[in-house]
Amino acid sequence: MSGRTIRIATRASQLALWQANHIASLLREQRDVEAVELVEVSTQGDRDRSEPLRQFGGLGVFTREVQNAVLENRADLAVHSLKDLPTKSEPGLALAGIPARGPVFDVLVGARSSTAISIDDLRQNARVGTGSPRRQAQLKHVRPDLDLREIRGNVETRLRKLDEGEYDAIVLAEAGLVRLGLADRDFVRLSPPAMFPAVAQGALGLECRESDTDVCELLESLSDRETRAAATAERALLSELRAGCHAPLGALTQIENESLHLSAVVLSLDGAERLHAECSGSIEDPISVGRHLAELLRAQGVDRLLNQ
Repeated sequence: MSGRTIRIATRASQLALWQANHIASLLREQRDVEAVELVEVSTQGDRDRSEPLRQFGGLGVFTREVQNAVLENRADLAVHSLKDLPTKSEPGLALAGIPARGPVFDVLVGARSSTAISIDDLRQNARVGTGSPRRQAQLKHVRPDLDLREIRGNVETRLRKLDEGEYDAIVLAEAGLVRLGLADRDFVRLSPPAMFPAVAQGALGLECRESDTDVCELLESLSDRETRAAATAERALLSELRAGCHAPLGALTQIENESLHLSAVVLSLDGAERLHAECSGSIEDPISVGRHLAELLRAQGVDRLLNQ
């Protein structure tokens, strides 16, 4: 592999480019890599910024075309926000690397003119922007009066719509704000029990062709052990429940002394019903932990909620 140029397929949004450049900088530190190039790809989710994601497929709308660039040998690896990547593997591709995770939680962001607010502080019938069924259901559970409105576009576009008065507040992933240098915004971190994050939120997924053993080994060297274990457990839960990445399901992993503790919630779309379960296991077998938690939720009748 000595002297090889590595081509990274990525979406063209500012956040996706930050993520791709972050991985590029890590790769440039490897002595066998001569150069790194970015291959920008337009995805279905990028082209249609008006319709709710669940209306035109949901699964893979931000990843499919990026994956195709690798499969068609226009790139050597793909960088994804791991929460967007379907749990069913794409034939011919390997999820070879999961680097150290960024911030995990969501945040509630108010307009520039406002001070930081909590969910409880929002006015009656406040307009809150989020297109995520997971976020919507959890917000409805604690504040059924809120006027939850769809919002699409990149992070900067959503913040502009907030500041222009279309919303009283919006919900974003903290990782996106931090990575784009926007953490100076007034926000309140949303954490359990009120808000569980998405599966693998804050983590990046690095895919390459299964047959490209050199790149597979390179990406494996960039992986963070605890992040990989946590993301694997959460994705195993999602896969076992056959729930998509837009399901009203949130999960949180904590690791201590080689023990992995996974907790999750699943809600009805209207937020009226909420199931919660948690379990622990070895960091060496995260898939078993995720599958066991799925069994605990299934015993509570989770399939009925997920089949809405």
